[in-house]
Amino acid sequence: MRGVYSVAQMRAAEAGMPENVLIDRAATAVARRAVSMLGGAYGRRVLVVAGPGHNGADALWAGVRLRERGADVDVALPLGEPRDEHGAEPLRRLRPRRAARHPYDLYVDGVLGIGARPGEAAWAGLFEGPTLAVDVPTGVDADTGAAGPGAVRADVTVTFGGLKTGLVVGAGADLAGLVEVAPIGLPLGAGTAALLEAADVARYVAEPDADTDKYRRGVVGVYAGSAAYPGAAVLACRGALRAGCGYVRLVAPRAVADVVRASFPEVVATEPGDLPDADAWVVGPGLGDAATDAAGAVLASGVPAVLDADALRPGDFKRDGATVLTPHTGEFQRLTGIAREDAERDRLGNARRAAADLGAVVLLKGTTTVVADSGGTAYVNPTGTPWLGTAGTGDVLGGVVAALLARSPDDGARAAACAAWLHGLAARVAAGEPGAAITALDVAEALPAAARIALASC
Repeated sequence: MRGVYSVAQMRAAEAGMPENVLIDRAATAVARRAVSMLGGAYGRRVLVVAGPGHNGADALWAGVRLRERGADVDVALPLGEPRDEHGAEPLRRLRPRRAARHPYDLYVDGVLGIGARPGEAAWAGLFEGPTLAVDVPTGVDADTGAAGPGAVRADVTVTFGGLKTGLVVGAGADLAGLVEVAPIGLPLGAGTAALLEAADVARYVAEPDADTDKYRRGVVGVYAGSAAYPGAAVLACRGALRAGCGYVRLVAPRAVADVVRASFPEVVATEPGDLPDADAWVVGPGLGDAATDAAGAVLASGVPAVLDADALRPGDFKRDGATVLTPHTGEFQRLTGIAREDAERDRLGNARRAAADLGAVVLLKGTTTVVADSGGTAYVNPTGTPWLGTAGTGDVLGGVVAALLARSPDDGARAAACAAWLHGLAARVAAGEPGAAITALDVAEALPAAARIALASC
């Protein structure tokens, strides 16, 4: 698990450290990565696009190091001259600078750093080839991942000290390209969120003990499906089964149950009425108007529950058992009143605030899936893929979350986050490389392969 840090945390860590030392370490890291991208420095043509602040100073000093290794380095200053000696000194060393002569072998983006809230894109049109961003791509909000006009699209971003939130969520996660964290000696503690890794997921998918049985592997209740949407129940059940639970109990009308059993005869089905025993529930996929009553019954049982799709309605979810809400941005608007476009501008912050207000774990699906609980714990999932944007994948995810929640009922946020990691990786496995279109059932069937990857990585 890797920490994800806010701008305020980075500023606090930098306080008291000599600025020239930090710039030296940052510039060295940027130059090293630039040489790697160029396949050597000698004779390569590099354009350093520098701003007036310390982000520009980092880039300019990296340019000095590249010139010392034989690179032909030009400089562009779209926002004017450096504002202090940290940038003025390397600029003097790089002069005389020539007018930009596109194309270059590499463009170094050092226009705006983590404290900037960019407006007009004065740098637009300067980046016309492989681009290396210094700390964050210019135009990306380092706290939210929102992108301003003309935001730079980097192939690689070298960020300093720790991952910034804006590099792993929202548009910033896409614009940053490959992110390399360069250690520069900052005394960082715990981040505002955590980025999951394979080792975090492995314990949820590890081989069962020799004396286990279907009950000890977890019983998942699935309350899903209707005459109009029987497939939702099929997918939720399959997600739970392929994520490793030992037993699925489905509550659904007979017509839906028949469809599910035709595919998965191991599922035990009952018609709506008294709830059967389960260690965790997923309720909502394909239920339509019946979802409100079904969610009420499940929540009243006190058993850990995943509410998805039609079960996502405004309410107070504070109770003894964990409650996990799994909205996409449209459902999030229904839950919170926050418009889709506003939710996207600050996915992590909005998920955290909603979790606190609703008293539940919120798993906000979308460009980057984030998970937050009411106590402020938050996770970012790095495994998602646009191929998940197809009908039914959310139903599969609901089953996966319930399966992991059945095994870890006391840590709903972590179980939900690990489920999102496994689900996202399964989609990548199913899509292949290069990617191709997949279905929700493809994602469910790839879950064991994703689990094996997680275990092999440990």
